[in-house]
Amino acid sequence: MVSATDGKEALEQLHAGPVPDIVLMDMMMPEMDGYESIAKMRQDPRFANLPIIAVTAKAMMGDREKCIQAGASDYISKPVDVDQLLSLLRVWLYDRAFR
Repeated sequence: MVSATDGKEALEQLHAGPVPDIVLMDMMMPEMDGYESIAKMRQDPRFANLPIIAVTAKAMMGDREKCIQAGASDYISKPVDVDQLLSLLRVWLYDRAFR
């Protein structure tokens, strides 16, 4: 597991290490938010099919669509329902394993 405090650090860590199986992306981060971070990740061919689950506390109308348009694979709102998160992880990790 790798963690980062902001989008800039997340991108640095992604480029420095092996490609992870999945990313949980907080959308409200300092310096570079999740929307910009995801968009930059998707520009790199290594991350084109990487599952990214957007996690946001700002669950407003249209947020899911905005996250998907930015390049997120899926979306979950805070407070995170652990069962829902585990279900999303199973779906996306299974899909990645059989691609």
